Amino acid sequence: MQFFERVAELENERIPFALAIVVSRRSPVSSHVGDRALVFEDGRMEGFVGGSCSRDIVRRHAVDAIRNGTPRMLHIRPEPASQDRTSDDEGEHIFIPMSCASEGSTDVYVEPHVPARRLIVAGFTPVAQALAHAGAALGYSIIRVVDESEGTDLEADAATSATAAIMLDGLRTTLNALCDSERARTSAVVASQGHYDEAALDVLLEANLGFIGLVASRKRAARVFGVLEQQGCSRERIATVRNPVGLDLGARTPQDVAVSILAEMVVHAARSGSDALSVPDASTMALDPICGMEVEIAGARHRFELNGGTYYFCCAGCRSAFAADPAAALAASGNA
Repeated sequence: MQFFERVAELENERIPFALAIVVSRRSPVSSHVGDRALVFEDGRMEGFVGGSCSRDIVRRHAVDAIRNGTPRMLHIRPEPASQDRTSDDEGEHIFIPMSCASEGSTDVYVEPHVPARRLIVAGFTPVAQALAHAGAALGYSIIRVVDESEGTDLEADAATSATAAIMLDGLRTTLNALCDSERARTSAVVASQGHYDEAALDVLLEANLGFIGLVASRKRAARVFGVLEQQGCSRERIATVRNPVGLDLGARTPQDVAVSILAEMVVHAARSGSDALSVPDASTMALDPICGMEVEIAGARHRFELNGGTYYFCCAGCRSAFAADPAAALAASGNA
């Protein structure tokens, strides 16, 4: 399969990935300008962007780019990066020292391709309609959920912005078809105005979605939550439902309410990091004492045991250099 056919296939299947492409190089390096690879959420890589050291650097930053949704240019250099040149202010350019066997350098552009965020809107009400329209304008992939009695009305609404429409009794099947990462990127708002709030929430709460909101007064919401608890839903899970959903913007019209709901969804994503995983936990990483590169401990292939401690290396060359004179290597790195 051709490279860009593979890209189209992944996008059609809504599989998150990052495209990494070599945009410049300085010999000696094994990569060439235009070499490219696809990197997936779990770190799997298809393609070639350089040797083992470059590959691991690109892999780690590509996974981070997918989860943050932000592209970046990786400048991989043989010289150490100064404190003020580890990255630029926006994090778009990242400077990475690499003193492996090769003395060359390479620049790799990493671009995440993440499916549009999904928004499930349950209900056939003015607020539901406005939310679907506004959400689609902001780039959400909209799924409208309505009762069977409302299905014909939804189909007849020529102005609907739904990218998909399902009946309420098919909601569980739709959610079960989503993987965990897709569910985490999915938001849902129930706006049936009492018609089937409980039925929709009962299914949505089973799916561990990134955001669930209920359009209802606090008094009516309390009744809805009471019914859910009687049906066996735990209080902890019910407490994750946001009500009244939407930031307090003084909204009065359905359109205003839709804007306030979308605003709260944006704030929630930013605060919780539901769309992203930022810097890896420091406890899972180690510094190569030879080149200073970060090495993921769990996947490190090159290790050296010394005086009851373990040192981790990005490549066999760094390990060999350390093994030849550990005391000198530790002294040079300031860890003697």
